Amino acid sequence: MKLIGLAGWSGAGKTTLLTRLLPCLARRGIGVSTLKHAHHRFDVDQPGKDSWKHREAGAQQVLVASGQRWALMTELRGAPEPDLRFLLGRMSPVDLVIIEGFKRDTHPKIEVHRAENGKPWLHPEDPQIMAVASDVRPQVDLPWARLDEAEAVADLVLRFAADAAAWRG
Repeated sequence: MKLIGLAGWSGAGKTTLLTRLLPCLARRGIGVSTLKHAHHRFDVDQPGKDSWKHREAGAQQVLVASGQRWALMTELRGAPEPDLRFLLGRMSPVDLVIIEGFKRDTHPKIEVHRAENGKPWLHPEDPQIMAVASDVRPQVDLPWARLDEAEAVADLVLRFAADAAAWRG
């Protein structure tokens, strides 16, 4: 699998960009999965549902399946948060995995930056940033695409997606 990250501060537009990128890549015949880091306590389950009751009763894993999708929920129950390599190893093979978040991890990334947020650029401190998608041109010699031009960002994604086997994390 090839992989590339979208890294940036909260509010930079990573999710918006990603949801615009996915159809661009699909039109090019690229099979894509995503891996999203959640910064806040999150839950895919809902109180009162059977699967929620199973977890609340102490199940370490609950797999919910239907004719449309399946989801496996694993309770950490005090265990450390799994690292990026572990999580990638749980994914089915596809052409490309786009990682949203995990900005401090070591993997090839495209920085997503929005000037109005007033946050600093990540690329001066992160040598894994291969390109920038932003509403302003960075003052460095990195490939750049406008944040609102999803097809141009798709070109960057495909240009800098790295083979997972060659990735040094």
